[in-house]
Amino acid sequence: MRITALVIRILRQIVRDKRTIALLIFAPILVLSMLYLVFNGNDYIPKVGLVNIPEQIENKLDLEHADITRYDSINQAEKDLSKKALDGYVLFENQQPSVFLEGSDPSANSSVLKWLQDALKPLQHSGPQKEIKIDYLYGSSDMGQFDYFGPILLGYFVFFFVFLIAGVSFLRERTTGTLERLLSSPLRKWEIVTGYIIGFGIFTTIQAAIIAWYTIYVLNMMMEGAFGFVLLITLLVSLTALTLGTLLSSFANNEFQMIQFIPLVIVPQLFFSGLFNPETISDWLGWIGPLTPLYYANEALRDVMIRGYGWDMIYQDLLILAGFSLLFMILNIMALRKYRRI
Repeated sequence: MRITALVIRILRQIVRDKRTIALLIFAPILVLSMLYLVFNGNDYIPKVGLVNIPEQIENKLDLEHADITRYDSINQAEKDLSKKALDGYVLFENQQPSVFLEGSDPSANSSVLKWLQDALKPLQHSGPQKEIKIDYLYGSSDMGQFDYFGPILLGYFVFFFVFLIAGVSFLRERTTGTLERLLSSPLRKWEIVTGYIIGFGIFTTIQAAIIAWYTIYVLNMMMEGAFGFVLLITLLVSLTALTLGTLLSSFANNEFQMIQFIPLVIVPQLFFSGLFNPETISDWLGWIGPLTPLYYANEALRDVMIRGYGWDMIYQDLLILAGFSLLFMILNIMALRKYRRI
């Protein structure tokens, strides 16, 4: 009887918490639906440039299954390659085919090389098989999957843990009455939010720096740019996660409800942060990516760590991250109004 009474009490608690029931049912459906749309998206079509290919050779090539752009000069092809408008360009020197790859994405590299092998098959009937010369703008043939996915995982885990710690800590401040006492003091709402952000921010900055240092210098992840830019990016990622975590904690009544935001807010961002090529994701789902902070954070991390870019190439992503943080801070201030007693 006592066990039955305990079971009934637990079931009643769950039934009364409508949000928990909704999460248990709809969150897995949402995540699984996203996975279905991501994995069953379009096949990736490589973007390939042809530079001064003789007409008699081009007519023999199988140019299907690629987005082809023709160039009259290598300089223009190299410009488009550096702007990521191409995955690679092909040219013939003394009847010898060579390909110059953008190189930062191993899957795109594989797509270009596979397409090129198929495209050259008609030429093999007219002579011996020609060896393809391969060069890289970024990376090399030794670049592994960890080097490519590492910046994404670095940004994601920094974001995830800061979001979780900040949200739960701020929630505890509210449930223990500390926030209510602060609101009854002469402190203004923006001063309270700023104080919490700076306080938690000092810790999260140290955390992000340690994670970035360990990933690059202990795990030997590819690092072509300046480490200082990686620290700056991870700092902005931490600040964005911190402000978002404190904001969403305003809509949770306990730690369990705070954790409920993870499959709804954090997990979907992983799908659109670069872990999967955005061109292969269903068109009507791909628009979500640019609305998420990790989309810009991971693009900036890749630009620095893999492509070796500097400030002039990443500043726009950093400004957008700072804009997300400012927006979440303003919403935080507005959310505190419901806790101030009149």
